[in-house]
Amino acid sequence: MYYLGLDIGSSSIKAALVEISTGKSIGVVQQPEVEMSMLALKNGWAEQKPEDWWMHVCNAIGTLKETYNISKEEIKGIGISYQMHGLVLIDKEGNPLRQSIIWCDSRAVTIGEKAFSNIGEEQCSTHLLNSPANFTASKLKWVKENEPEIYAKTYKFMLPGDYIAYKFSNIINTTISGLSEGIFWDFKKNTIANFLLEHYGIDGALVPDIVDTFGTQSVVSKKGEEQSGLAAGTPILYRAGDQPNNALSLNVFNSGEVAATGGTSGVVYAVTDSLSVKESSRINNFAHVNYTKETAPKIGKLLCINGAGIQYRWLLNNLDVTSYEEMNNLASDISIGSEGVCVIPFGNGAERMLNNKDIGTRLVNLNLNIHNKAHLCRAALEGIAFSFVYGMEILKSDGITVNVIRAGNDNLFRSQIFSNTVATLIAHDIEIYNTTGAIGAARAADLYKGDFKKFGENITNNDHVMTFKPLNNKEDYVKAYKNWKKELELIINK
Repeated sequence: MYYLGLDIGSSSIKAALVEISTGKSIGVVQQPEVEMSMLALKNGWAEQKPEDWWMHVCNAIGTLKETYNISKEEIKGIGISYQMHGLVLIDKEGNPLRQSIIWCDSRAVTIGEKAFSNIGEEQCSTHLLNSPANFTASKLKWVKENEPEIYAKTYKFMLPGDYIAYKFSNIINTTISGLSEGIFWDFKKNTIANFLLEHYGIDGALVPDIVDTFGTQSVVSKKGEEQSGLAAGTPILYRAGDQPNNALSLNVFNSGEVAATGGTSGVVYAVTDSLSVKESSRINNFAHVNYTKETAPKIGKLLCINGAGIQYRWLLNNLDVTSYEEMNNLASDISIGSEGVCVIPFGNGAERMLNNKDIGTRLVNLNLNIHNKAHLCRAALEGIAFSFVYGMEILKSDGITVNVIRAGNDNLFRSQIFSNTVATLIAHDIEIYNTTGAIGAARAADLYKGDFKKFGENITNNDHVMTFKPLNNKEDYVKAYKNWKKELELIINK
């Protein structure tokens, strides 16, 4: 018997099957095979059709069943991960009223900044743990101001994962974790953030009913069965945004545990049981998947590094090299510190952790007589690693303690130079796991039983690849990091 996991991304939909008894991944498929398109009617806008997500979900389920010869009766539960911060609006018949305003759409930045100023930093930090910023609540306010005819027809707002669950079940609901990522949750009062709704003039009736993150949230309806190919009555047992879900996929639930990803952008997601916030403008704070109103809070502090893997990919595309492996081999021939060359890798737009400054990528201290492409490869890997360490310093200043970092076996963490640099400078192990968000969501469907120990053992037994430990020759790494940090702060403080 199996659980189905879905990861609703903005590029593609991934679907995974895991065996219930062992937690072992049976297979993962992706739909569509090419990247999904986004509609950008204006600069900084990004929209997608919710109906397209559902179409690709149904196609992915069909492909999984056919590829692995699985019947609908053998799938006993569903877990859903989804792109965070999106806005879906439906009418009373359940039809989307407009395309979804997705996570990377920046049209509501000014609205969020104005609300942060008017409400006050103190109230936002203690109640919301964040600035309203460009999150879902601010996007809904944008619709109210700019598309009043659509707002007037709105029956409920949803996050992307809520919409997929609705399409399966014809039931509308959401989770505390989901509401917190949209900045709809008041952590101090442990209820809907009514003061923010009132400030924005948003009708509280638009908020969906709240269900637990783990447990039967709804079941597949007859219509859901006809469209998806899953049996009517199959329960939806878990739902979470992609970053909390990525942490769950790496068995990160408790204070001192940190999840990291190193793809096009980098993310450091640290769990704490403290509601204290000092860096609300640089770090996002959300209810983690195991947050409940009855127990000590579990907060996920999310720090994003826009200029991460995209920097290394740019070098691959513009140097005379053929693969990342070749670049890593070139870099390994160069000593720690890249003989003085520094890459400041922030060329992917404004960096929230740098107070939304857009400083671009900088190549510093290049000597045309001694440096070559191998130095650039090493300096780029070190520069990206240093940006992760810099981000960890910000998290620690916000009260985070670190006991262990766990990371997926993705682009950057495959590099020994990158992983050794981070592990050595932060003085903690980095455990590498071969897992995905879809696999994590499938396994999480079993957590309604409350057996987190077994969940963690399944990840360790099935997915652990290796552990990077801090190296002894820390002095060279510290010297190189100090040099890089000095160059960064000269740019920031210019």
